[in-house]
Amino acid sequence: MSAGDAAPGIVAIVLVTLATLLIGTWGLRFSRTTSDFLVASRTVAPRLNASAIGGEYLSAASFLGVAGLVLTFGADMLWYPIGWTAGYLVLLVLVAAPLRRSGAYTLPDFAEARLGSRAVRAVCSLLVVAIGWLYLLPQFQGAGLTLRSAIGAPTWVGPVIVGLVVLVNTASGGMRSITFVQAFQYWLKLTALLIPAAVLVAIWLGDGSPGTGSAGAAGDWSVPLAPAGGQGLYVTYSLILATFLGTMGLPHVVVRFYTNPDGAGARRTTLVVLALLGAFYLLPPIYGALGRVYAAELAASGRTDVLVLELPRLMVGGITGDVLTGLVTAGAFAAFLSTSSGLVIAVAGVLSQDVTGRAFGGRRLDGITAFRVGAVLAVLLPCLVAVSAPHVGVAKTVGLAFAVAASTFCPLLLLGIWWRRLTDAGAVAGLAVGGLGSGVAAGITLAWSGDHGWAGVLVEQPAAWSVPLALTTMVVVSLMTARRVPPHTGRFMVRLHTPETLELGRG
Repeated sequence: MSAGDAAPGIVAIVLVTLATLLIGTWGLRFSRTTSDFLVASRTVAPRLNASAIGGEYLSAASFLGVAGLVLTFGADMLWYPIGWTAGYLVLLVLVAAPLRRSGAYTLPDFAEARLGSRAVRAVCSLLVVAIGWLYLLPQFQGAGLTLRSAIGAPTWVGPVIVGLVVLVNTASGGMRSITFVQAFQYWLKLTALLIPAAVLVAIWLGDGSPGTGSAGAAGDWSVPLAPAGGQGLYVTYSLILATFLGTMGLPHVVVRFYTNPDGAGARRTTLVVLALLGAFYLLPPIYGALGRVYAAELAASGRTDVLVLELPRLMVGGITGDVLTGLVTAGAFAAFLSTSSGLVIAVAGVLSQDVTGRAFGGRRLDGITAFRVGAVLAVLLPCLVAVSAPHVGVAKTVGLAFAVAASTFCPLLLLGIWWRRLTDAGAVAGLAVGGLGSGVAAGITLAWSGDHGWAGVLVEQPAAWSVPLALTTMVVVSLMTARRVPPHTGRFMVRLHTPETLELGRG
């Protein structure tokens, strides 16, 4: 790649990095206590929080992966953005307000408070770290792809830069600082897709004889998600289940609802998030559709994840193409930074409470120091994996993270909030079954490739069997251990479901 071709990408990446560090440094002045680092002292207003959630939730899979999937497989891939958005509707109705009223800082905090069990807390902590690392991996991989496409850098450069920037921001100011950064990055990502999309659509409308190449196997706009028949139907339903239910189990999503002042604020936040996500997800399919006309060769070469980055230059020449390329590169880089920041906050918060705070010769570190050590650990492993194995599909890895979250924390939250007969033994059994089942399936999927018939389909899309299995296990084991229902369950359930504005009378 020539220096001229790389210049727009370099400028974009430098500007986004500087803006991220400057906003994070500005937010640092508000971070003073451990509560500031973990949950921004529960003072984030709904509109600011919604923008921050949009910033961290719209990850590499949203910015790059959706367009690449539409390019390759057609319109059926729109189930991904539909599911990722609809997951917040489920979260709004069933989880958001009660979870905020629990008073917890993290998912393990909620589990221990609800069930009174250190064992449940330990299992939840392990799962938060595992899901966080699994979700961080595609963010770092996407950064490597972006820098290679935009400036011709080796694939290891992206993970290293994103890891360092995220570590500096999260370790210096925690949740309080990152909230401002992520809110800014949502609007940057929306702008970075919207303006080029408008220009490219105008060019397509004015093109009298556009290309007719098709990336789909049948030259159709709607190639099935999987081979036709029963397998395709199974994959579709499994994907819907994973994306609809996985959202409520993602640690970096859940932790943001602890930052609202109250349960009503959490609900208002979720409503605004639905609007923000709906607006954003209108845009990536446009790139996928245009790519099927102008960039089918990317699908043939297996480079679908870079479609958004390369389409402007394929359709527009000269300075206009360079400017549009710089803009989408800036948006993509912001996507990796914002989502990675949220994940590191979630993982570091759990590590600081359950690992790093107690791991130094029995001497407990103070809360902020333990958080910063946890942030280093949260970044290190996925960054090393991304450097050594850069070729795993971005959207596939994120989909597996959703499946694991749906198979573990979704049943725990639903039953913990709405069913008073849940016991610690039932929770541990369900988490183990769902976590091991979906986790082993995710490991096999990442390690192996190719068509393995029904066995391969069941492993690549485990949610359709792992979620019901985990939920059933929790219910059955809880009923078998009914005497282990904590004595404080009634009081805790009242706390979860009583609005803060309701004054309870005495008597």
